Amino acid sequence: MNNPKAIPSDRPTSIPRGFVVATLILAAAFSVPLFRLGRFAAGSELYSHILLIPFISAFLVWTHRRHLPPPSAPMRAAASGMFFLSGTIVLGVWGYFAWSRPQLALENSLAASTLSFLLFFWGICGRVFAKNTLRALLLPLGFLVFMAPFPTFVKYVLEAGLQYSSAQAAYAIFKLSGTPVFFRDGLVFQLPGFNMQVAPECSGIHSTLALFITSVLAGHFFLRTRWKSAVFALAVIPLGILRNGFRVFVIGQLCVHIGPHMVDSPIHRRGGPIFFVLSLVPLFLLLYLLVRSDRRRAASGPAAAKV
Repeated sequence: MNNPKAIPSDRPTSIPRGFVVATLILAAAFSVPLFRLGRFAAGSELYSHILLIPFISAFLVWTHRRHLPPPSAPMRAAASGMFFLSGTIVLGVWGYFAWSRPQLALENSLAASTLSFLLFFWGICGRVFAKNTLRALLLPLGFLVFMAPFPTFVKYVLEAGLQYSSAQAAYAIFKLSGTPVFFRDGLVFQLPGFNMQVAPECSGIHSTLALFITSVLAGHFFLRTRWKSAVFALAVIPLGILRNGFRVFVIGQLCVHIGPHMVDSPIHRRGGPIFFVLSLVPLFLLLYLLVRSDRRRAASGPAAAKV
């Protein structure tokens, strides 16, 4: 259902001193894992966005500072306690595996420590801020989840899913174009005079993740209803699959019509940004249609807040 927007106030909501102190203590307790997370993100192509996430969340809170609702009852102790309990469980599981398996993958270790840190932080927010304030800051607080790297098994599942989906999309485009595919075995295509395999690097997981995070922010700033924001963000996934499938198709056509050496051409090795920009065209079109739909709805009745 629709809820009325908070009325802007000339005085921004002040940050409770207890929240600042508790957050500083928490950050100090997790200083080593957070330092390792920052160093890992700085050297990672997939997780380079992690360094920006806290600043983006802080900016989102800052933009809400004059639109927060008046204080209401705080979150129930049991509700915020669930965050503390969950954080303790994750911390305990992480400590056990770190002790029993000294060679624990860095991504798994950072995923567990970061998730534990976030759960404790959300618990602090639940104990300090009112329920309606937390509801208004749901996106900035939830956005922090992008700080956590994927555990290795989750990364593998996502990468493999995008890889095989991209291969299927490429196969469909080959068929639609009339290009003969003599044989296909999963990720391997036998084209005229050339065999091609869709490698893990062709999954597009980095560009898809970056575009998904960007679409979450764009939906928040430009769309008025949560379901439209969700549709816009989720549209990134099929769009990414089609983009990767089209890229495989283009490289396959070049190899068929020019020569197999095109598999080592710049359009394959460094052409990702070109196809990424091309995929922005339908995404911007979808955003335009959703924004236009919101404006028509606003013109036909009272302005509605996010639902």
